[in-house]
Amino acid sequence: MLLLILVFTFLSSIASLVGGLFLLWRKKVAKRISFYLVSFAAGALLGAAVFDLIPEAAEETEDFRLILTFVIIGIVVFFIIEKFLIWRHCHNVEECEVHISGGYNILLGDAIHNFIDGVIITASFLTSFSLGVVTFIAIILHEIPQEIGDFGALLHFGFSRKKTLLYNLLTAFSAFLGVFITYFFLRNPDTILPWLLAFAAGNFIYIASSDLIPQTHKEFKLSKSIVHTILLISGIVLVWLVIFIFE
Repeated sequence: MLLLILVFTFLSSIASLVGGLFLLWRKKVAKRISFYLVSFAAGALLGAAVFDLIPEAAEETEDFRLILTFVIIGIVVFFIIEKFLIWRHCHNVEECEVHISGGYNILLGDAIHNFIDGVIITASFLTSFSLGVVTFIAIILHEIPQEIGDFGALLHFGFSRKKTLLYNLLTAFSAFLGVFITYFFLRNPDTILPWLLAFAAGNFIYIASSDLIPQTHKEFKLSKSIVHTILLISGIVLVWLVIFIFE
Protein backbone atom coordinates (compact mmCIF):
# COMPACT_ATOMS: atom_id res chain seq x y z
CA MET A 1 0.00 0.00 0.00
CA LEU A 2 2.83 2.41 0.83
CA LEU A 3 4.35 1.99 -2.64
CA LEU A 4 0.97 2.71 -4.24
CA ILE A 5 0.57 5.86 -2.14
CA LEU A 6 4.07 7.04 -3.07
CA VAL A 7 3.36 6.48 -6.78
CA PHE A 8 0.17 8.55 -6.69
CA THR A 9 1.88 11.25 -4.61
CA PHE A 10 4.69 11.41 -7.17
CA LEU A 11 2.21 11.65 -10.05
CA SER A 12 0.30 14.45 -8.32
CA SER A 13 3.53 16.38 -7.72
CA ILE A 14 4.63 16.06 -11.35
CA ALA A 15 1.19 16.89 -12.75
CA SER A 16 0.94 20.04 -10.67
CA LEU A 17 4.17 21.33 -12.23
CA VAL A 18 3.01 20.94 -15.84
CA GLY A 19 1.46 24.38 -16.13
CA GLY A 20 4.44 26.04 -14.48
CA LEU A 21 6.88 24.26 -16.78
CA PHE A 22 5.04 25.72 -19.77
CA LEU A 23 5.77 29.19 -18.44
CA LEU A 24 9.45 28.35 -18.07
CA TRP A 25 9.57 26.82 -21.55
CA ARG A 26 8.08 29.87 -23.22
CA LYS A 27 10.29 32.52 -21.64
CA LYS A 28 8.91 35.49 -23.59
CA VAL A 29 5.36 34.46 -22.85
CA ALA A 30 6.21 33.96 -19.20
CA LYS A 31 7.81 37.38 -18.91
CA ARG A 32 4.81 39.03 -20.56
CA ILE A 33 2.11 37.37 -18.48
CA SER A 34 3.84 36.66 -15.14
CA PHE A 35 2.68 40.00 -13.71
CA TYR A 36 -0.93 39.17 -14.56
CA LEU A 37 -0.63 35.67 -13.10
CA VAL A 38 -0.04 37.32 -9.74
CA SER A 39 -3.76 38.19 -9.77
CA PHE A 40 -4.68 34.66 -10.83
CA ALA A 41 -2.53 33.21 -8.04
CA ALA A 42 -4.16 35.51 -5.48
CA GLY A 43 -7.61 34.40 -6.60
CA ALA A 44 -6.64 30.72 -6.55
CA LEU A 45 -5.21 31.03 -3.03
CA LEU A 46 -8.26 32.87 -1.70
CA GLY A 47 -10.58 30.38 -3.39
CA ALA A 48 -8.68 27.43 -1.96
CA ALA A 49 -8.75 28.92 1.54
CA VAL A 50 -12.44 29.90 1.57
CA PHE A 51 -14.03 27.14 -0.52
CA ASP A 52 -11.72 24.21 0.23
CA LEU A 53 -9.45 24.32 3.27
CA ILE A 54 -11.73 26.01 5.82
CA PRO A 55 -14.86 23.97 4.87
CA GLU A 56 -12.81 20.75 4.92
CA ALA A 57 -11.50 21.63 8.37
CA ALA A 58 -15.05 22.39 9.54
CA GLU A 59 -16.24 18.96 8.42
CA GLU A 60 -13.63 17.31 10.64
CA THR A 61 -14.59 19.05 13.88
CA GLU A 62 -17.53 20.87 15.44
CA ASP A 63 -15.38 23.55 17.07
CA PHE A 64 -15.54 26.14 14.30
CA ARG A 65 -14.19 28.91 16.53
CA LEU A 66 -11.04 26.90 17.12
CA ILE A 67 -10.69 26.44 13.36
CA LEU A 68 -10.88 30.20 12.84
CA THR A 69 -8.33 30.59 15.63
CA PHE A 70 -5.90 28.41 13.68
CA VAL A 71 -6.63 30.46 10.55
CA ILE A 72 -5.61 33.59 12.48
CA ILE A 73 -2.56 31.76 13.84
CA GLY A 74 -1.57 30.90 10.26
CA ILE A 75 -1.86 34.56 9.26
CA VAL A 76 0.13 35.79 12.27
CA VAL A 77 2.85 33.13 11.92
CA PHE A 78 3.48 34.04 8.29
CA PHE A 79 3.44 37.72 9.14
CA ILE A 80 6.20 37.04 11.67
CA ILE A 81 8.10 34.85 9.20
CA GLU A 82 7.98 37.53 6.53
CA LYS A 83 8.74 40.36 8.94
CA PHE A 84 11.62 38.87 10.88
CA LEU A 85 12.86 35.61 9.35
CA ILE A 86 12.60 35.89 5.56
CA TRP A 87 14.35 39.18 4.99
CA ARG A 88 17.01 39.67 2.35
CA HIS A 89 19.13 42.77 1.82
CA CYS A 90 18.84 44.44 -1.57
CA HIS A 91 20.03 47.78 -2.94
CA ASN A 92 16.53 48.71 -4.08
CA VAL A 93 14.89 48.85 -0.66
CA GLU A 94 11.41 49.70 -1.88
CA GLU A 95 11.17 46.83 -4.34
CA CYS A 96 13.62 43.98 -3.72
CA GLU A 97 12.94 43.29 -0.05
CA VAL A 98 9.23 42.94 -0.71
CA HIS A 99 9.74 40.83 -3.82
CA ILE A 100 12.25 38.42 -2.33
CA SER A 101 10.45 37.91 0.95
CA GLY A 102 7.14 37.54 -0.86
CA GLY A 103 8.59 34.88 -3.15
CA TYR A 104 10.02 32.83 -0.29
CA ASN A 105 6.76 33.20 1.59
CA ILE A 106 4.94 31.65 -1.37
CA LEU A 107 7.40 28.75 -1.43
CA LEU A 108 7.02 28.13 2.29
CA GLY A 109 3.25 28.17 1.98
CA ASP A 110 3.45 25.84 -1.01
CA ALA A 111 5.61 23.41 1.01
CA ILE A 112 3.03 23.33 3.80
CA HIS A 113 0.24 22.84 1.27
CA ASN A 114 2.09 19.96 -0.39
CA PHE A 115 2.71 18.40 3.01
CA ILE A 116 -1.02 18.49 3.70
CA ASP A 117 -1.68 16.97 0.26
CA GLY A 118 0.57 14.08 1.26
CA VAL A 119 -1.37 13.65 4.49
CA ILE A 120 -4.71 13.73 2.67
CA ILE A 121 -3.65 11.30 -0.07
CA THR A 122 -2.30 8.84 2.49
CA ALA A 123 -5.37 9.06 4.72
CA SER A 124 -7.65 8.61 1.69
CA PHE A 125 -5.86 5.51 0.38
CA LEU A 126 -5.76 4.00 3.86
CA THR A 127 -9.55 4.42 3.90
CA SER A 128 -10.22 2.93 0.46
CA PHE A 129 -8.60 2.73 -2.97
CA SER A 130 -11.51 4.47 -4.72
CA LEU A 131 -11.44 7.38 -2.27
CA GLY A 132 -7.69 7.67 -2.78
CA VAL A 133 -8.05 7.87 -6.57
CA VAL A 134 -10.79 10.51 -6.40
CA THR A 135 -8.70 12.53 -3.94
CA PHE A 136 -5.70 12.19 -6.23
CA ILE A 137 -7.67 13.56 -9.22
CA ALA A 138 -9.11 16.41 -7.18
CA ILE A 139 -5.66 17.41 -5.90
CA ILE A 140 -4.20 17.44 -9.41
CA LEU A 141 -6.95 19.67 -10.80
CA HIS A 142 -6.68 21.87 -7.73
CA GLU A 143 -2.89 22.16 -7.88
CA ILE A 144 -2.45 22.89 -11.60
CA PRO A 145 -4.05 26.37 -11.59
CA GLN A 146 -2.41 27.20 -8.28
CA GLU A 147 1.05 26.15 -9.50
CA ILE A 148 0.65 28.16 -12.70
CA GLY A 149 -0.07 31.18 -10.54
CA ASP A 150 2.83 30.39 -8.19
CA PHE A 151 5.31 30.06 -11.07
CA GLY A 152 4.10 33.33 -12.53
CA ALA A 153 4.30 35.06 -9.16
CA LEU A 154 7.86 33.82 -8.50
CA LEU A 155 8.97 35.00 -11.94
CA HIS A 156 7.41 38.36 -11.21
CA PHE A 157 9.13 38.50 -7.82
CA GLY A 158 12.50 38.28 -9.54
CA PHE A 159 13.34 34.57 -9.34
CA SER A 160 15.22 33.14 -12.31
CA ARG A 161 13.66 30.29 -14.30
CA LYS A 162 16.15 27.80 -12.86
CA LYS A 163 15.51 28.88 -9.27
CA THR A 164 11.76 28.86 -9.83
CA LEU A 165 11.88 25.27 -11.08
CA LEU A 166 14.39 24.10 -8.46
CA TYR A 167 12.55 25.58 -5.50
CA ASN A 168 9.20 24.27 -6.69
CA LEU A 169 10.69 20.78 -7.04
CA LEU A 170 12.07 21.04 -3.51
CA THR A 171 8.71 22.10 -2.07
CA ALA A 172 7.10 19.14 -3.86
CA PHE A 173 9.14 16.77 -1.67
CA SER A 174 7.24 17.97 1.40
CA ALA A 175 4.30 15.89 0.11
CA PHE A 176 6.38 12.76 0.64
CA LEU A 177 7.18 13.91 4.17
CA GLY A 178 3.44 14.11 4.77
CA VAL A 179 3.03 10.58 3.39
CA PHE A 180 5.70 9.03 5.63
CA ILE A 181 4.61 10.84 8.79
CA THR A 182 0.96 9.88 8.23
CA TYR A 183 1.69 6.27 7.28
CA PHE A 184 4.15 5.45 10.03
CA PHE A 185 3.37 7.78 12.93
CA LEU A 186 -0.24 9.01 12.76
CA ARG A 187 -2.63 6.19 13.49
CA ASN A 188 -5.50 8.66 13.30
CA PRO A 189 -4.51 11.60 11.05
CA ASP A 190 -8.02 13.05 11.29
CA THR A 191 -7.13 14.35 14.77
CA ILE A 192 -4.69 16.96 13.43
CA LEU A 193 -5.94 17.38 9.86
CA PRO A 194 -8.49 20.14 10.68
CA TRP A 195 -5.83 22.28 12.35
CA LEU A 196 -3.37 21.76 9.50
CA LEU A 197 -6.03 22.73 6.98
CA ALA A 198 -6.99 25.85 8.96
CA PHE A 199 -3.35 26.86 9.39
CA ALA A 200 -2.76 26.45 5.64
CA ALA A 201 -5.86 28.55 4.94
CA GLY A 202 -4.43 31.35 7.07
CA ASN A 203 -1.20 31.10 5.11
CA PHE A 204 -3.04 31.32 1.77
CA ILE A 205 -5.07 34.33 2.90
CA TYR A 206 -1.97 36.14 4.12
CA ILE A 207 0.03 35.51 0.95
CA ALA A 208 -2.84 36.62 -1.29
CA SER A 209 -3.66 39.77 0.69
CA SER A 210 -0.17 40.82 1.78
CA ASP A 211 2.21 39.72 -0.99
CA LEU A 212 0.20 39.30 -4.19
CA ILE A 213 -2.74 41.71 -4.32
CA PRO A 214 -0.61 44.76 -3.34
CA GLN A 215 1.59 44.03 -6.37
CA THR A 216 -1.39 44.47 -8.68
CA HIS A 217 -2.12 47.91 -7.24
CA LYS A 218 1.08 49.20 -8.83
CA GLU A 219 -0.72 49.13 -12.21
CA PHE A 220 -3.00 52.13 -12.73
CA LYS A 221 -3.96 51.77 -16.40
CA LEU A 222 -7.70 51.04 -16.63
CA SER A 223 -7.45 48.26 -19.22
CA LYS A 224 -4.78 46.41 -17.25
CA SER A 225 -6.69 46.88 -14.01
CA ILE A 226 -9.70 45.25 -15.64
CA VAL A 227 -7.52 42.29 -16.71
CA HIS A 228 -6.20 41.92 -13.16
CA THR A 229 -9.73 41.91 -11.81
CA ILE A 230 -10.88 39.29 -14.31
CA LEU A 231 -7.89 37.06 -13.51
CA LEU A 232 -8.43 37.40 -9.76
CA ILE A 233 -12.06 36.33 -10.15
CA SER A 234 -11.02 33.58 -12.61
CA GLY A 235 -8.64 32.09 -10.03
CA ILE A 236 -11.42 32.03 -7.44
CA VAL A 237 -14.02 30.59 -9.83
CA LEU A 238 -11.73 27.90 -11.22
CA VAL A 239 -10.88 26.59 -7.75
CA TRP A 240 -14.58 26.68 -6.84
CA LEU A 241 -15.50 24.70 -9.95
CA VAL A 242 -12.89 22.03 -9.21
CA ILE A 243 -14.12 21.69 -5.64
CA PHE A 244 -17.77 21.65 -6.75
CA ILE A 245 -17.18 18.94 -9.36
CA PHE A 246 -15.15 16.66 -7.09
CA GLU A 247 -16.81 17.40 -3.79
